[in-house]
Amino acid sequence: MVKHQPLQVYERQLCLSCLTGIYGCRWKRYQRSHDDSSKWECSWFFLLCCSFLLLLVWSYFWLEARNDYNEFNWLLYNRSAVWKDGTVPILATTLTGFTYTAFLMILALCHIVLGQQLNLYWIHKIVVLAILLTTITGVVSIDDFWQDEWDIVIISLQFTGPFLHIGALAVVTALGWVIAGQVVRVERSRLQVVMLVIYVSLLLVLYLVPLFISSPCITDRSKLGPRPAVIGRRGAPMLAPEHTIMSFSKALQQKVTALEADVTISLDGVPFLMRDRTLRRTTNVDKLFPARQDHDASFFNWTEIRSLNAGLWFLRDDPYWTVQYMSEKDRNRTANQTVCSLAELLRLAARTNRSVIFSLRRPPAQHPRHQLWVSDALKVIQRSSILPEQVMWTPDWYRKKVRAAVPLLQQTSDEKLPVAELKERGISTLTLHYSQARAQDIRQFSGSNSADEYGLIWITSDLISVAIVMGIFIFQKWKMSGMRSYNPEQVMLSAVVRRPSRDVNLMKEKLIFSEINNGVGSTDEFSVFTGNGLDTYSCDDIMTPARQATKL
Repeated sequence: MVKHQPLQVYERQLCLSCLTGIYGCRWKRYQRSHDDSSKWECSWFFLLCCSFLLLLVWSYFWLEARNDYNEFNWLLYNRSAVWKDGTVPILATTLTGFTYTAFLMILALCHIVLGQQLNLYWIHKIVVLAILLTTITGVVSIDDFWQDEWDIVIISLQFTGPFLHIGALAVVTALGWVIAGQVVRVERSRLQVVMLVIYVSLLLVLYLVPLFISSPCITDRSKLGPRPAVIGRRGAPMLAPEHTIMSFSKALQQKVTALEADVTISLDGVPFLMRDRTLRRTTNVDKLFPARQDHDASFFNWTEIRSLNAGLWFLRDDPYWTVQYMSEKDRNRTANQTVCSLAELLRLAARTNRSVIFSLRRPPAQHPRHQLWVSDALKVIQRSSILPEQVMWTPDWYRKKVRAAVPLLQQTSDEKLPVAELKERGISTLTLHYSQARAQDIRQFSGSNSADEYGLIWITSDLISVAIVMGIFIFQKWKMSGMRSYNPEQVMLSAVVRRPSRDVNLMKEKLIFSEINNGVGSTDEFSVFTGNGLDTYSCDDIMTPARQATKL
């Protein structure tokens, strides 16, 4: 008597369905395949990796540039004449794009680990390509618009270097599981060799990177130098409107050692504090003098400038997102701030025994004080009660004349020059953007050295990584050798017939051969025939009463 037993067993694979469904919209069982991915799909996986890595660098750049967001907005303002926070849309799109590509990368790596065929859905392809092109456009635009800020990436590595190195080493070491699974397969191909060479090269680069990076961040507390001098640039512009008495008072509360300001000469020769060329961003000039709001700030006399409000814009624009933390008293005080003169700043510095450093902007050629601007500033310094040695003079114009008039002024430069030339000019202080002050320059100018303490940490991380990678490859090799000695009675349909799923939609299910009585021997012959697009099996053995056949 012949008994029939179904050969198809449906197992719930919710995780695999979600994996292939989200990545390639392959939600059905018969849509999945263990075949090798096509070159076209491999190309899209390569583009996905490029998008992810480029977005990773782009995200790191904006993370480290967070101290200069206001400077970026100021550059936008100088180009568009409209104040807006341009970092918000950039950060939002960067975070969205990075999250999206990182999620797709995880799905793709899971496909590779599980042996599933890569087949990125066409909507994902469009989005990935758009993200890649948008990021490239952003990088090119920043390189043209804010090129100096790229230096912050190199400088930040002095602090984040060890953490990034250990993190990258952990990620690449974990990828060894994926690489080993592809390399130790029975089928040998040129792609496997290329993958292995790239992976080993990447590991060697990570192992040797510490030889070329010096970081003074990890050091013994007893070896730390004195606390660096903190200067209030334009006061404390995150806590109060820049270049106002309130802003400088807030900076003094933070125990700064000096106050820095940008000085412009008014139409009647009064030096006042203003960073912008016009008064439109930081005052209400558009309400009091609407016809002159685009005029140069130096073409207003001091009486007109003094009548302007210099605090309402801070409450309205909230450039640093700090207004919500201000007390009601501080808000009222902010709303009544006026433009500060250089004389007021010097009196405040003299009263609190602080130094003052300022940059002086020369008025336009048609300005009546065009030739007298340096003299106007020197007169204010000489008439104030501040000690000359507490004033750092930055402008290079008429420096010899200034040194002769007030010899005790600290000669300062905002230009990075060789030490010999600085001494020749009598310059004793440099004021540079932090992205221009490299560790070796600071050592050269100050004669100090920083200790490097990262060697032991990095060498230990490298040794652990080597041990883990070797263990992964040995385990994958042992696992693959065990799979080759399989039981012939446990066969999957996909292992018997390798047919591309893109040619015909095959339902590849696990076939269970069970013995009833004596069962089917391993020497039975099975023939494969195709009908109506489905692969089926039949047994041509002569059935005897002692044996039972399994039939599809």
